[in-house]
Amino acid sequence: MRLLRFVLLLAALAGFGHLQAATFRGVVSHVTDGDTLWVKPGGRGEAVEIRLVDLDAPENCQPFGPQAKRALSALVLHQTVTVRTRGTDDYQRTLAQIKHKGRDVGAWLVREGHAWSGTFKGKHGPYAALEAQAREARRGLWANSDAMEPRHFRRRNGRCT
Repeated sequence: MRLLRFVLLLAALAGFGHLQAATFRGVVSHVTDGDTLWVKPGGRGEAVEIRLVDLDAPENCQPFGPQAKRALSALVLHQTVTVRTRGTDDYQRTLAQIKHKGRDVGAWLVREGHAWSGTFKGKHGPYAALEAQAREARRGLWANSDAMEPRHFRRRNGRCT
């Protein structure tokens, strides 16, 4: 019964991104790319597509995209995570922060150079300092001096198929 109530809550959140956040634990069943994964609430049933908030990882067809996906997979695939939802995006994915063993997965991705810190209306996101550290250390995608933010890549090349 508790799982049914949770699924109904998630359905409501997916339809109405302005509702309050929900927190749940689940198992990562699939990693789509460096900032999108699927989590099965309670480890069973239908998986929920999650887009990590406050960061942007390279597209799979973009330089360093496959490495970002592998890094996220190595960290969380088939692992139990805690998901804190924040609404939905234009593609109906659930926007969320994910923690694995108490560690903020988004912060880890940015710190290790697998993603850019997100910005919103020209303001730096919560991972901006971590991105600056990764750039300075030339970690991950920052080893490539002409790394292109995914939003610019998508404008120039469209989305990966």
